[in-house]
Amino acid sequence: MSAMDTLTSVNRMQKVGVTVFVVGLVVALVASGAMLWGDLPKQVIGILIVVLSIVLLLMGIPVGVAMFGAALLGLYALSGLRVVTSTMEGVAYDATASWSLSVIPMFILMGMVMWKTGLTTSAFEAARRWLGWMPGGLAVATNFAGAALAASSGSTIGITYALGRVSIPEMLKSGYHPQLAVGSVAAAGTLGQIIPPSLLLVVYAGAASLPVGQQLLAGVIPGLMLAVAFGVMIVLQAMLRPEMAPRVDMSAVTWGMRLRSLVGVLPIGIVILIVIGGLFAGIFTATEAGVFGMIAAVIFGVLHQLAARASWSEIGHMIRESLIGTLTGTASVFLLIVGVAVLTRAMALSQVPNFIATEVAELGLGRVELLLILIVAYLILGMFMDTLAMMLLTIPVLMQPLISVGVDPLWFGVFLVVMAEVGLLTPPLGILTFIVHRIAQDPQANLGREISLGTVFLGVLPFALTAIVVILLLIAFPGIVTWLPEGSAGQ
Repeated sequence: MSAMDTLTSVNRMQKVGVTVFVVGLVVALVASGAMLWGDLPKQVIGILIVVLSIVLLLMGIPVGVAMFGAALLGLYALSGLRVVTSTMEGVAYDATASWSLSVIPMFILMGMVMWKTGLTTSAFEAARRWLGWMPGGLAVATNFAGAALAASSGSTIGITYALGRVSIPEMLKSGYHPQLAVGSVAAAGTLGQIIPPSLLLVVYAGAASLPVGQQLLAGVIPGLMLAVAFGVMIVLQAMLRPEMAPRVDMSAVTWGMRLRSLVGVLPIGIVILIVIGGLFAGIFTATEAGVFGMIAAVIFGVLHQLAARASWSEIGHMIRESLIGTLTGTASVFLLIVGVAVLTRAMALSQVPNFIATEVAELGLGRVELLLILIVAYLILGMFMDTLAMMLLTIPVLMQPLISVGVDPLWFGVFLVVMAEVGLLTPPLGILTFIVHRIAQDPQANLGREISLGTVFLGVLPFALTAIVVILLLIAFPGIVTWLPEGSAGQ
């Protein structure tokens, strides 16, 4: 592409952005005016609050600020200045002063340390040595390395970067089609928020007032199912289309090399055992599991850096970067929680959840029918909304109608996170797809092969469809999700 073509493309994108902002501003002003001076029924005001939140998000306003601002305006329209004042005085403390939410910075710091210290790179090498002989073995190894990293760090973007830098050039060097190479990396990244420790599941539990520990355990089996389903899909794709994934010669890999590779993933295994094993056995609460998992990650990370002959100043710099990333990440998450708390209060006053529950009952929609409709709705929302925004905007509206048709809130948390992760893959937003595309533009990663954004989207499509199949299985057999937390509660 020439410099002139690039400039033209940038100008076109800027014009589209300005147009979206202007249209959004007009819609926001109309919605705000209708709420304040339209003398509208409560339910209509509630719907306009949601519409205004979505419009502000599309205008580029941060998620927490968009929800907070739209909800405050709706509260004023519904109940006047006194309710707005009391909400402003108490909501920040009431929404965030929860012992269970203190696990959030622990999980973020755990993931940052595992990523920054390089502990994550050993997972792919171990998986490659054990699974490389299979059809599509390197892609399968990428997938299960992502599952292992998800169970120890929970950082979707961190997992994607760590695996992408290592596995994309390895697969391309072995003759893999770019679609499968980039698609498997993006799909492996999605496992980071399904298999605990999962920040999204913690945020959902806080927003839905559920026990964090049980919600985390609810994600274990579905997360493993998704990892296995991705692996099976890769093998079938490699068997049906051998040119996508040529067999890799693993004759040079001995059993001794395989066994030695397990030493590199031992720290990850210990962190997994501490977090998930401690929760299931009832040894730790979710917060305690996060603290001990974080301490273990820091110790192993420092030891790993020392073994790599890093200086103490370099280790200190790594810890400083991890702490800064944790502080900024925690602040943004807590702003979201405050925003959803105000939105929940506005939704309750508007009686929109009650209205939807009544309409669902009158339509005769059962649990399965409503969830199938929500799959389509979340696929559409995921095309243009941020993951957390999509989750937090719909929880206050849908929770009561879902409970009325017999949907377990713990089960719905897993459903919602899986659908949100599918949204990370689908166009046009698909943040993971853009991250993988950015990694694939590095000459050291693509080995001189041009990989377009369209190639990445085609690569993730089979994985998104596989995730939908897993969701349908969870709808048909909801006990898959609730069995583990129920077993833990009985300890």
